[in-house]
Amino acid sequence: MSMGWQDWTGTFTGVVLITVAALPVAVLAVWALARRRSAGGETAAWRMSLAEVGIVYGTVPWVWMILLPGERAGAVTGRLSLVPLRDLLTIVSDGRPLTLTVQVVGNLLVFAALGYFAPQRFAALASVPRILALAAACSVLVEAAQYVLRLDRVSSVDDVLLNAAGAGLAALASRHRWRRQAY
Repeated sequence: MSMGWQDWTGTFTGVVLITVAALPVAVLAVWALARRRSAGGETAAWRMSLAEVGIVYGTVPWVWMILLPGERAGAVTGRLSLVPLRDLLTIVSDGRPLTLTVQVVGNLLVFAALGYFAPQRFAALASVPRILALAAACSVLVEAAQYVLRLDRVSSVDDVLLNAAGAGLAALASRHRWRRQAY
């Protein structure tokens, strides 16, 4: 049986391959946006273009992966976990350190690009509390979509906390840039 494009794009490997394949498109988008802005006389054309494309390129693949359906998608109702740290403590008590590491690191990275680039691009977001609020709101939307679409995934408050924390840490990492460069 041959594999169709859905078989590739609906897997972690597929998301990684498409993300790598999209890198030249992202670079071209930065170049085209910057050239257009430079022609219009904008002085920070390259930084603005890089920030905009960086937000999209660094966030969309993670959100896509989060919204991949599980094996029983549509057949099971959504599952909720609203007690903070319960899911993470369950993984710890089950003795699955690799699963815990993947869960924590993966969730920290979901909105990291947003946290890193948004304060550099938008002056109104040049604040760690604002980035935390934005990332938490985006994460709540993603978790709600998982639940409503019955994707055979757990919608967890732990994911929201880790997603927001990742964006906040990324914002702190770029703070030296956005303190003087937000537009």
